[in-house]
Amino acid sequence: KRIMPVVKKLVKKLKIPVSVDTVKADVARECLKEGVHLINDISGLRRDPKLAEVIANFGAGVVIMHSKGSPEIMQKNPVYGNLFKEIKDYLGKGVKTALDAGIPKNSIIIDPGIGFGKTVEHNLRIINRLAELKVLGMPIMLGTSRKSFIGKTLGLPVEERLLGTAATVASGIINGASVIRVHDVKEMAMVAKMTDAIINSGRS
Repeated sequence: KRIMPVVKKLVKKLKIPVSVDTVKADVARECLKEGVHLINDISGLRRDPKLAEVIANFGAGVVIMHSKGSPEIMQKNPVYGNLFKEIKDYLGKGVKTALDAGIPKNSIIIDPGIGFGKTVEHNLRIINRLAELKVLGMPIMLGTSRKSFIGKTLGLPVEERLLGTAATVASGIINGASVIRVHDVKEMAMVAKMTDAIINSGRS
């Protein structure tokens, strides 16, 4: 009831793919009926066992994100034995769930889940070593925009994190991100375009 009026208007108005964040199969089904193209699941297809099948039945795409703990407690002193192994194993299981449900490989994106059960140091390390997730064979999405680890690193409130976000976007693309999730689209599109130009300059 909360999301459908917005979804219907966006799908009707916009001529671009629309993504919806949900962990619930019932919500995803109603959104996909209206023409939504992509479901972003912060639980990595773990919260609702029916979600992957719903996505597959509609021929939609999925973002499989890593998170540690429930949203209520995930930021209370998150601890990892081996940060990257745990993230890779978690995302790998999500990818297998998607493939087993019939979601095509080219419809799957993975997301390490910046800020979802991670300390500032965890987040910085993930961006620095993002390329290690390429072993999963899926495009990587990175969502760092305005997040608290930028504020804590720079000592800035949320409305002053544009340049910090730009640094994380550029670093993320250099380290292998294919999709960037942002608030400040115009500015970050320029950052992405410039970063891509630098990366591609060595390929000719």
